[in-house]
Amino acid sequence: MTNSRIEIGVVHYPGALLSSVQGLAEQFYLANTICQQHGLGDVFKTHICDSLQLDEPWEEVLKPLQVIILPPCLDDGFYLAPQLRLIEWLKQQHQSGAIICSVCAGAFVLAETGLLEGRKVTTHWALADEFSARYPNIKLDSQKLLINDSDIITAGGLMSWIDLGLELVAQFTNSQIMRQLGKFLIVDTAPREQRYYQTFTPKMDHGDEAIVKAQHELHRNFQNTIVIKNLAQLAHLTERTFLRRFVKATGLKPTQYLQQLRIKKACELIEVNSGSFEKVAAEVGYEDMSAFRKTFLKITGQSPREFKHRFVR
Repeated sequence: MTNSRIEIGVVHYPGALLSSVQGLAEQFYLANTICQQHGLGDVFKTHICDSLQLDEPWEEVLKPLQVIILPPCLDDGFYLAPQLRLIEWLKQQHQSGAIICSVCAGAFVLAETGLLEGRKVTTHWALADEFSARYPNIKLDSQKLLINDSDIITAGGLMSWIDLGLELVAQFTNSQIMRQLGKFLIVDTAPREQRYYQTFTPKMDHGDEAIVKAQHELHRNFQNTIVIKNLAQLAHLTERTFLRRFVKATGLKPTQYLQQLRIKKACELIEVNSGSFEKVAAEVGYEDMSAFRKTFLKITGQSPREFKHRFVR
């Protein structure tokens, strides 16, 4: 907790999600209102930092900040090739003590600084494969909604700028003020994970036709018992070669791939049907209800009942 003013910079770069740029400034404005009620005065001061201004000497544009936020970016032409001046400015601010934060695709911009090497971070689950391919030395956990690594904070979802704002409010004031802000905004302040919302999107464009053929077989018959030997024969490969190429192409073992398919279908059935969980489990290939619940929890982070409560109204 602190009574000093926390200077926060929200970077407005090409393609930035405008609702997050303005929304973060408004979130900290509302946090100040609550801080005043608790006798803390204005704790936060927000600066919207236009990245185009960095063409000028940045020392003349912006003084050192305590926090810098890279918001979600909708323009892959930018977040895959950000301005060099922006990258240099971020590194200088970090060296001066700033906490650097990213949301969603903003993690790509942050990764270009080299500050994430060896760290555990998150980004949007749909960008996970591309991020890992570009930055293999960065430990990505796309199931997490937010990872606070002290001087680096990353948030995953497109709208997780709200969660990041709440995290910063709690960090620089206290959890009571954060929860009061959450109640005012009518947003959930309880811990969440991205995998609550993640859907399995199998990789089919990897170029290995034999494995694609096996994938199609899994998609057609996911509810049935799958024998690796039969899949290997279908792909005209030995079992050992098939397993190696399947993992290389999809990032998953065939059994893991099958589990993902089954749970994805189970989620779809729960969302549209009013049948029992036992019926859903049987339809996607699980005879053992306990095994179904265990796998469902492992993949989605919640039980079938919790999933239904969260997503079915």
